[in-house]
Amino acid sequence: MSVAALAWSQFRFERRQFWRNPSAAFFNFLLPILFLVLTASAFSADEDALEVLVPGIAAMGVVATTFTALAFALTFRRDEGILKRIRGTPMPAGSFVTGFIGSATMNAFLQVGIIVVLGNVVYGVEWPQNWLLLAGFTLLGVVCFASLGVAFSYVIPNEDAAPAFTNAVFLPLIFISGVFYSADDLPKALLVIAEALPLKHLVDGFSDAIVGGGADVASAAAVVGGWAVLGIFLSLRFFRWE
Repeated sequence: MSVAALAWSQFRFERRQFWRNPSAAFFNFLLPILFLVLTASAFSADEDALEVLVPGIAAMGVVATTFTALAFALTFRRDEGILKRIRGTPMPAGSFVTGFIGSATMNAFLQVGIIVVLGNVVYGVEWPQNWLLLAGFTLLGVVCFASLGVAFSYVIPNEDAAPAFTNAVFLPLIFISGVFYSADDLPKALLVIAEALPLKHLVDGFSDAIVGGGADVASAAAVVGGWAVLGIFLSLRFFRWE
């Protein structure tokens, strides 16, 4: 089989495995949607709040389906010896990585699409003003947070520690990055930290694409892209099969 055919086979396997794991499907895919339903229902009469929530939770969905999901999955597979066994097969490493990350990429795009549709159909938020910009920031966010998730898996000592390590990054990140409220309302010290991290800038890009938030899109893309380059470098430097 060709490298592309093997990558497609791995991708199909990852899709089946993901949906057959209820906990992974819930925490890495359905949880952001649940957050949207709960928070948007509470602020359904506040149009301004909804226009903050939909882009924010869409960005949160990208992080959940890439950074959190990949860091957890790689730690589990490394701890169980699965990655070592895969490396010992004739499958090229590129085919495995393409299929593995390709599945996370599809989850991210599905997540963003579902949140945008729910925002419009259920809560009356306008359709995105710039679909191309939304797709571009989604792809940039996937590259950024997927690479950071792969790199972060190196830090996690074992599969039992994976939930604690990933949530220790994920939960503070979403609360200081303007997912549920405008980051401009944060204290100055927290705002400085948020500005240095990529999620706030991904939220800004989504906000501009969906509701026309007037953000500096070029600067936001530059920050997320810079973190993507760092994540790719760290992934290539520290990733281990065993």
